[in-house]
Amino acid sequence: MTQRINTAVKLLAVVAALGAASGASAQSKGEWLGKIGVNRISPDVTSGDVTAPSKPGIKAEVGSDTKPIFSVGYMITDNVSTELMLGVPYKHTLYGAGSIEGTGKLGTAEALPPTIFLQYRMFEPNATVRPYVGVGYTYAYFQKETGSAQLTAVLNTGGQPATYSLDPKHAGSLVIGATAKLGERYYADVNVVKTKLKTTAHFSTGQTLDIKLDPLAVSLSVGYRF
Repeated sequence: MTQRINTAVKLLAVVAALGAASGASAQSKGEWLGKIGVNRISPDVTSGDVTAPSKPGIKAEVGSDTKPIFSVGYMITDNVSTELMLGVPYKHTLYGAGSIEGTGKLGTAEALPPTIFLQYRMFEPNATVRPYVGVGYTYAYFQKETGSAQLTAVLNTGGQPATYSLDPKHAGSLVIGATAKLGERYYADVNVVKTKLKTTAHFSTGQTLDIKLDPLAVSLSVGYRF
């Protein structure tokens, strides 16, 4: 994760250094912006313990996933914009941690985290490169939670297959990014989004698990101005 963050920060620094240059095209008041690209979500997990009755110290880790992303934005002023980021469901794997570290896959779940941002875009509308920062609201919805045989072995040995569900949650997000002009109306976009997200897993065996996901998302997209 650290390597991905460093790479994204270096790329953003390069485009920011180019930001004073100007071109014929502009991102200005009244324009619509659409983009499509790829996005990698990497949870930064802090796990609580599975509640009793269970073996002490049972925790969880969550894997990363990469999926297509698309968004639509609107320039409220020459420097202020709003953007709705959407995508297909991300499939994350739940692994054993804590006292069951090394157990392997406990299950999978799909996450849908649509996010709306209010952004400030630096420099003039016709700048070749425009860094931006923003704050956003995320609604994290989880679906298709599926438990594995390992989950059953840990929580309900010899019993019925264990299942689980995750609570949907509201969360706050921060974004830093930049756009670079590719032509009269096309542009490239790179951004990093950090979301503060905590949810609770409810197991069919009666236990619960509080877990902070706090994902970091890094995306690279191509956009078009309308």
